[in-house]
Amino acid sequence: MTTLTCIIVDDEPIARDILKQYIIRDERLMLEASYSNAADALREINVIKPVLMFLDIKMPKISGFELIRSMPQHPYVIFTTAYREFALDGFDLNAVDYLLKPFSFERFL
Repeated sequence: MTTLTCIIVDDEPIARDILKQYIIRDERLMLEASYSNAADALREINVIKPVLMFLDIKMPKISGFELIRSMPQHPYVIFTTAYREFALDGFDLNAVDYLLKPFSFERFL
């Protein structure tokens, strides 16, 4: 079985913790790093080179959309957000999925 390396970028500590627990439970995924803001993720993403990114949209200073648009090439993205109204924009940016918070482990899978 292939393991996908992934990162989390979300400004909410509880959301990061839930995602970490879901990732640990899924043997297909390996968490490489977790970031509370897009700027820190942007500084390190080219070094880590994750295959998949769980990305919040509304974050201070740099939004998830701005992060993706600033990268000439980016990992696969699963948006994790409380905002249903941005789903179409997320898929326009080639999102793999769009998880509306709060989401269950079953939906995560």
